[in-house]
Amino acid sequence: MSQKHSPRIRADWQALADELSFETGAFIDGEFVAAASGDTFESRNPATGELLGQVASCTEADAERAVTVARDAFQRGEWSRLAPGKRKRTLLQLADLMEANKQELALIDTLDMGKPITSSLSDMAGAIACLRYQAECIDKLYGEVAPTGEETLALVLREPIGVVAAIVPWNFPLMMTAWKIAPALAAGNSVILKPSEKSPLSALRLAQLAQEAGIPRGVFQVLPGFGHVVGRALGLSMQVDCISFTGSTAVGKQLMQYAGQSNLKRVYLECGGKSPNIVFADCKEIDKVAGHAAAAIFYNQGEVCIAGSRLLVENSIRETFVEKVLTAAEGMQPGDPLDPDSFMGAMVDETQYQRVLGYIRQGVEEGARLRSGGQALEGPGLFIPPTVFDNVTPAMSIAREEIFGPVLTVFGFDTEEEAVAMANDTPYGLAAGLWSQDIDRIMRVTRGLESGQVYVNNWAGGDQTMPFGGVKQSGNGRDKSPHSLAEYTQLKSVWMSLQ
Repeated sequence: MSQKHSPRIRADWQALADELSFETGAFIDGEFVAAASGDTFESRNPATGELLGQVASCTEADAERAVTVARDAFQRGEWSRLAPGKRKRTLLQLADLMEANKQELALIDTLDMGKPITSSLSDMAGAIACLRYQAECIDKLYGEVAPTGEETLALVLREPIGVVAAIVPWNFPLMMTAWKIAPALAAGNSVILKPSEKSPLSALRLAQLAQEAGIPRGVFQVLPGFGHVVGRALGLSMQVDCISFTGSTAVGKQLMQYAGQSNLKRVYLECGGKSPNIVFADCKEIDKVAGHAAAAIFYNQGEVCIAGSRLLVENSIRETFVEKVLTAAEGMQPGDPLDPDSFMGAMVDETQYQRVLGYIRQGVEEGARLRSGGQALEGPGLFIPPTVFDNVTPAMSIAREEIFGPVLTVFGFDTEEEAVAMANDTPYGLAAGLWSQDIDRIMRVTRGLESGQVYVNNWAGGDQTMPFGGVKQSGNGRDKSPHSLAEYTQLKSVWMSLQ
């Protein structure tokens, strides 16, 4: 691991961690309760192996109860029919409470998921910004008056859809939660949050803050548990009107099947990625670009849906560029997540840890050239260093499958057309990047890339004004921006005769 360059600050975080206590019950109908079955699952710190708590493992019965409560709350209308401006004030109060407790919330995610504390603090800033942005949007979203003759008045109304199930991943626990629940609650829906069983604790703390902010009983509920139980029950429920999901493509496809088997509920998906990052020889400041290329894959231990896991470099600069990426990666080694100087933390759990190591072994067996990393770090904790493979061919498993870990695959190309073809040679289409100073090339390549978002001379840029989502098997939904509000509302056409 990296050395502790800030021992005092690290000790401060450890002292805060020692004082924490965790809520572990499901939050249903305004109360924290045990699962109907009494079953629990362990939540452990992947950096130390420490047991954080035994969390309620919800069942189909818990899901059914939560859905009934959510439907009743929606029908009562104390939230769904509340004036948008009043919903806005409540959500802004929740954002203020999150701001006041942001260190605690960040620390919970670091302990539960293994990411560095600096990354978790950044997540909190994004989550709070999202809540405030969506809250401010909702009383500025107008309906429409259709153009008709004087004998008719035609209105297009936008109404909340009903009961929304938000199923979120473990890699950005609270930030992904905010991306889902902020627009759904702002629009007036009842929301059931299903956090990942790998990182459920911050969602349960958020439920306490939501209650304190004044969100009515039954409007926001949290069901910890496993996807094949709770997620399936929500997907098959006849009373859930919409599912918003971020996670793997395989699970996204299952949720769409559940919707077809039940009530044709809306299903919005943000699924996997195998994102290309294209570097042309005319890029500016090659050292900085190499640093960005390394951060694009190694940030958050590579457990990022938009990770720039496929690096495509023009062959005329490839050797030089890869050497600079390797140098940058040396400064991104994993370390104690409570040390603010650590760039990477621990893998989320043993399953993901072994999965990533398995892909590394497979890359070596398939003939890729291992340039750095490749071995787990000795000692306690689930730490894997930055790993770089060169001489990768498009048919290799490490080139085609989402690893979700700190593993970079490098390809060479000679022409712009070859680069675009290689970038698009994937079932995914979540993100893509390109680095060039040629504006004509930038416009051609941007239009040619099959991707929900394209980063030009940066990686992962954007703010709350920009929609986030993919195409192809990366999904169909959009988080952030006013566009996300459309997913949690439905249109009603009203044709009035004025005879």
